[in-house]
Amino acid sequence: MKFSAFASTVLLLGFRVEAFTPSSCISHPRTIQTSLHVAAEPTKTSGDWAPDSWTTKKASQMPVYDNQEELQAAVGRLERCSPLVFAGEVRSLHEQLARACHGQGFLLMGGDCAEAFNEFNVDHVRDTFRVLLQMALVLTFGSSLPVIKVGRMAGQFAKPRSEPDEVRGDVSLPSYRGDIINREEFTAEARRNNPHNMVEAYHQSAQTLNILRAFATGGYADISRLQAWNLDFVEQTEEGSRYRQFATKVDESLRFMKAIGVDTSSATFSKTDFYTAHECLLLPYEQALTRKDSTTGRWYDCSAHMLWVGERTRELDGAHLEFTRGIGNPLGVKISDKCTPEELIRICDTMNPNNTPGKLTIIVRMGAEKLRKNLPGLIRAVQREGKSVLWISDPVHGNTRKTENGFKTRDFDNIRAELRAFFDVHDEMGSHPGGVHLEMTGEDVTECTGGVSDVTEDTLGDRYNTYCDPRLNGSQALEIAFLIAERMRKRSGLPPIE
Repeated sequence: MKFSAFASTVLLLGFRVEAFTPSSCISHPRTIQTSLHVAAEPTKTSGDWAPDSWTTKKASQMPVYDNQEELQAAVGRLERCSPLVFAGEVRSLHEQLARACHGQGFLLMGGDCAEAFNEFNVDHVRDTFRVLLQMALVLTFGSSLPVIKVGRMAGQFAKPRSEPDEVRGDVSLPSYRGDIINREEFTAEARRNNPHNMVEAYHQSAQTLNILRAFATGGYADISRLQAWNLDFVEQTEEGSRYRQFATKVDESLRFMKAIGVDTSSATFSKTDFYTAHECLLLPYEQALTRKDSTTGRWYDCSAHMLWVGERTRELDGAHLEFTRGIGNPLGVKISDKCTPEELIRICDTMNPNNTPGKLTIIVRMGAEKLRKNLPGLIRAVQREGKSVLWISDPVHGNTRKTENGFKTRDFDNIRAELRAFFDVHDEMGSHPGGVHLEMTGEDVTECTGGVSDVTEDTLGDRYNTYCDPRLNGSQALEIAFLIAERMRKRSGLPPIE
């Protein structure tokens, strides 16, 4: 037991990964990790690719703008704006994801279903950032792996819709597609697809990134502060619960480090890397923020460090795969039970033609039962073809339902069941369960039922604030992290916490 606590302490010593700094400027302490330098490798992009080559393909889920001159004016204005992120930051994330592909990391992605203009404030950004860091600390302790932290933030404005129009009574208007496209109010003026919303989204994203950079490097990410917040969470649980036992072990490790003279107030324990990602959906916006890196000559979409293509837009001959195949950013693709092994291999070939580790993340969203049935065949195909991918679970999207009183919600037990199925399948297949992707917020909302916060169908209306899909609240998200950490601890061969 003493050795286990000491091993956990050594793990915590490596918690920090430097934030928002090109990897060439960083002296990394974790020398045991593989140095892959994959982000610097030349990319074999077809000569017919350009930032606007997607316009020759069918573009699903795209808004129709009634004034093309207005659209071009907005795109032109964005093209003159500064990049939101920089190529060196993107390459640093890519290197970390490449190590995760080799089993040397775990990807934590989380944030709002969709950001909104009128919800933007420092506290909202801070609260979600805080919970993600709390989750990362728990996951680091449990998995014995570095945790890569990526927020669905600073760009997650657009949302795909099932129907192009919404009908209320005798009135039909364009569906609400997120604030970057139109507004939620059910009026003709609000639902008009307004290209200037892209400019407003850019400026809000810039502010969000400024806030995140300040919090990541200014001491807010201090490891002792994170543990104190985690102890606040476990106070909500029953005496003797596994959450309390787990948090106690982390606390013991921190106390041990201080006792042997480790300065836990130093920059090593008070700064962290934090990256941003969003769904690559609104292609005029993405194209306008795509820049050629002056040092490598490669194209990067500078709207975010990482982008993913959704289940509804991943057509092999579609515009979204055409756009993403030419950019240097790490990419994700969401797949459901509708994806066949043959289709997945073709997606890999299109989005990652060089088969570069860390380039492509497969985000699995199926529901527990369908996952157990379909995921083994997909993993088997990837293993057979030698494709380098990072597998992560999105356990929320396949578990959405509508209650009798009209609320869209997700049940905590179903989310937990899908995560359990994800880990079970990877254990069976000998593959690496490399991360989790959650729609969540740091706020105390009541949108998903169950968990320690004990939200029920009757209390959903208390603080149901989402503009789109239901989100896990801060307590539910942190509880998920504890559950994953327990599973990862078992997987890594460490004894259970008792």
